[in-house]
Amino acid sequence: MGSMGGGPIRLGGRGDATIAGRPPLIASRKMAGVGKVNRPFAQTCRMPSRCPKPSPGVSLPAQGTTTHRGPRLPLRQRAKSLNTDPEPQHPARPNGFQFLGSPLKGLQRAGPHLPPRRDRDAAADAAAAAGDKPQAKKTFLGLDVNVWMKIVPLGLMFFCILFNYTILRDTKDVLVVTAPGSGAEIIPFLKTWVNLPMAIGFTILYAQLANVLSTEMLFYACIIPFIIFFWSFAFVLYPLRDFLHPTEFAKHLLAVAGPRFAGPIAILRNWTFCLFYVMAELWGSVVVSVLFWGFANQITSVDEATTFYPLFGLGANVALIFSGRAVKYFSQVRAGLPPGVDGWGLSLKGLMGMVVIGGLLIAGIYYWMNRQVVPNVPTRAAKKKKAKMSVGESFKFLANSKYIRNLATLVIAYGVSINLVEVTWKGKIKAQFPNPNDYSAFMGDFSSCTGAATLVMMLLSRFIFTRFGWGVAALITPTVLAITGALFFGLIIFGEPLQPLLSAINMTPLYLAVLVGAAQNIFSKSSKYSLFDPCKETAYIPLDDEVRTKGKAAIDVICNPLGKSGGAFIQQMLIISFGSLAACAPYLATIVIGVVIAWIFAAKSLDKQFTELQKEEMRAKLAEAKRELLQK
Repeated sequence: MGSMGGGPIRLGGRGDATIAGRPPLIASRKMAGVGKVNRPFAQTCRMPSRCPKPSPGVSLPAQGTTTHRGPRLPLRQRAKSLNTDPEPQHPARPNGFQFLGSPLKGLQRAGPHLPPRRDRDAAADAAAAAGDKPQAKKTFLGLDVNVWMKIVPLGLMFFCILFNYTILRDTKDVLVVTAPGSGAEIIPFLKTWVNLPMAIGFTILYAQLANVLSTEMLFYACIIPFIIFFWSFAFVLYPLRDFLHPTEFAKHLLAVAGPRFAGPIAILRNWTFCLFYVMAELWGSVVVSVLFWGFANQITSVDEATTFYPLFGLGANVALIFSGRAVKYFSQVRAGLPPGVDGWGLSLKGLMGMVVIGGLLIAGIYYWMNRQVVPNVPTRAAKKKKAKMSVGESFKFLANSKYIRNLATLVIAYGVSINLVEVTWKGKIKAQFPNPNDYSAFMGDFSSCTGAATLVMMLLSRFIFTRFGWGVAALITPTVLAITGALFFGLIIFGEPLQPLLSAINMTPLYLAVLVGAAQNIFSKSSKYSLFDPCKETAYIPLDDEVRTKGKAAIDVICNPLGKSGGAFIQQMLIISFGSLAACAPYLATIVIGVVIAWIFAAKSLDKQFTELQKEEMRAKLAEAKRELLQK
């Protein structure tokens, strides 16, 4: 045939239509508008007036010529042509035609390799079955491994933190009380005029850093200065104390002002010792309350907190026992040294060396958890984001929150009541043990007994939380403090009439007051560590991130020293008015009872608010789960 517009077209053997320069094609798929493969247009279209016209450039057999289609393959063989396996070469047919294969062969070879359909269906069914079946979680002793990875390192961190805190707490009292020209009367002035301003300054700095640094870097920025200071005090500041302390100026100032100002002047005279005292106090407020509990609240849920927070103190109070033994050991070392040897210098180097090692372990555990545990912590239900607030706006916002005010009342009430009892008790200790070595050894025994009692309370606390709930657990500490405080002050007030009775058992009213005060502090602190602290920290969890971060900083760093400073200020006013702590005992007892009553009312109010926040969080979780189900 001749050419038609688009180029020469020739008809080969029977049924083959080929375009010059291209391989044979099956006409029905390559020529738009053509019917059967090898049938002429006129024969294929029974109604020419309604049939489509052939495409330009296509030459068809003349009317009346007979063409034959190639043999039609069976269905099974046509199905095999859909496979991507190489197609076998078919020999020429007896009629002169050669089967050219499936018209989809070129498309199959151009696309990606696909397995047979039955294999693809089986794989899809297996994937669907695997997706529907949740993967089994790894457990150990009935708990998820991820839970253990949170709880065990947190317990080790708490162990190291309280080990350091016990050493610092026992050392700071002996260091300040036995300093030249000082005494127990320096403690109220320190807490009121030095500790509180530094706590406020730290809170302002912390609020600023919280808006700039990440959570991890904020932790390091807070704990590293403590480690550096305690090392430098033992190895730099204390050996240079004679050069750094203005001793002669303080003596001249005392001679001019009179003994009424002995306390403030003693702070100036021994300013490095007082700085150590304040840093030791801030360790308890910053590292224990803000850094540790803030991190624990970040990675634990309310259910995990109520179960494991009381148990965190088990390892931590073992640390109290060991640290108490360490303090007593170094006290005995000081007592056995020959005259002329600086026992305090040797003791401080050993104790502060342990504090530095403990601080480095805390930072190392925190670093590991931020890389192994924090990424696996499930995100909580998203809460409405709030704009960043300035320091003044933060305090104003926290003051307007009833929830935060109740938490602040709890912390301040504990600080005021325990300080009113504890400072009075320390005055009795100094009267009973005027020697610094004896004083320090007694404090070491006190710390060990506190740790043992707290261990027992920790075991009971889990039962209290699970059986009676948050509200009952929060009321136990003020109740214990009120009962034991009443016994202590009652013994001070009515101790003289008991003199003949106590002499029969070789006991003095002073020594009995020291023992009862020790028991009061042991039970109060053990209930604080096992119940009060877990209750307080659990109450932060339902709050949003900004309120939790800034509220914790304001409450733990300001309110805790404010409570202690408030108690010290009350004692200062009473001492000026009545002359001695013993004469102030009836008034101190009355104030303690009033503060405890306010504490109980705030705890009951907070219990109602905490329960409501838990319900809201549960509703938010249910709504989130419902949305996920609808999306699926």
